[in-house]
Amino acid sequence: MNSPCTEPQIVTTEAEIERRRIPGNSGIWVGIFCVLVEFLMLFIVYFVAKVHHPQAFESGPDKLLTLAGVTITLLLLTSGYSMVKAVESIRRNDATRAFRWVVLALLLGCGYPLVKFFEIRWNVAHGVDGQTGIFYTVYYYLTLNHLVHVFWGLLGLAWVAFRTNRGAYSSGEYSGLEAAAVYWHTTDVIWLVIFPFFYILR
Repeated sequence: MNSPCTEPQIVTTEAEIERRRIPGNSGIWVGIFCVLVEFLMLFIVYFVAKVHHPQAFESGPDKLLTLAGVTITLLLLTSGYSMVKAVESIRRNDATRAFRWVVLALLLGCGYPLVKFFEIRWNVAHGVDGQTGIFYTVYYYLTLNHLVHVFWGLLGLAWVAFRTNRGAYSSGEYSGLEAAAVYWHTTDVIWLVIFPFFYILR
């Protein structure tokens, strides 16, 4: 007697489901796509301006405060690291620790607009504003545009800090916290492109 023909069963483990899961939610990825397209266009403007005004882009960084750019870079990287730890904590169902990491990420992130404020004051005091030349026009437009996106990110961090403190996230559901982290990392990556463009490269 022949044995009954059985179809192979696909066993999907929880680990496999977690591996296939898209971090955050679909809405945040649509937003991130739009942000990346926007900055791609701004970077194209940067290169077009640089090709037409090579002297301005060669001497432009000399008048900028490199220390401010380095400080902003360190603040964003440490803030991003804190969000990694926050997601890691909530995956272990440790909401208290996750809340502390999000608050730390928020505080470090708030250092960016503060440093930017003093940097712009320093620039203006040394005669560097948006009318100084093409390099500085592009510099102000691109960096202030990035700052606007950072403000949105900070609002997102404040919101997920509030929700984490209220126990809205757990190891079973933390997509909101993860979405905020993914967006925050996007602003980090964009800044890591902006920083050498204006403070280092000639």
